[in-house]
Amino acid sequence: MKEELRMLLDVGLSALLGFLIGFERKLRSKEAGIRTHTILSVGACLMMLISRYGFGKEPTDASRVAAQIVSGISFLGAGIIVYRKHEVRGLTTAAGVWATAAIGMACGARLYILASAGCGLLIILQVVFHTPLKIFRPKRFYSLKITFIETDDEREKVKSLFCVEHYNHLIVERITDKLLYKATIFTDKEFDSITLDKIMKNNTYIISIERGDEE
Repeated sequence: MKEELRMLLDVGLSALLGFLIGFERKLRSKEAGIRTHTILSVGACLMMLISRYGFGKEPTDASRVAAQIVSGISFLGAGIIVYRKHEVRGLTTAAGVWATAAIGMACGARLYILASAGCGLLIILQVVFHTPLKIFRPKRFYSLKITFIETDDEREKVKSLFCVEHYNHLIVERITDKLLYKATIFTDKEFDSITLDKIMKNNTYIISIERGDEE
């Protein structure tokens, strides 16, 4: 009975640390928030405790269960990651979920200092990497719809102008003896309206350029 009551302290610490990580995620309106991180941390801690003390009076080898926890959380994290609008989303949240499980496991292994330090470090990293510094900002891609006439090698010229390697979408129409191209490209360089006007004036084969929303 006393041993089980002591285990409750381990579970309680894992719940607290999971809550703190989830609270930081909730402040940023992420997919996985307080409930997910708290439950995940508690679950990992319980599995560690059961594997160590649930099959006899003496602690047993918990390494096999720990390995299974890591595999299971990896599948959970994979479900959070999505590829949408030319960008991978949820990768940081999935990594945070994975790290939260490790913190819960540390509580179950009664490595309290390591678990607390890991929780603090994880929160600090999340805060620091979300500061509005250019070095920490992810790349943003912009959509440009370009219509131009092909008479020679204008396709390569357009790619060179906007520093892209390929077109994301391309439609070709024949008009009398000329080819009309309607191309869509994604670029991480933002072109303002003045720059686009200059490009069109200096390259008369370009009929129109339309800027899309940030992808």
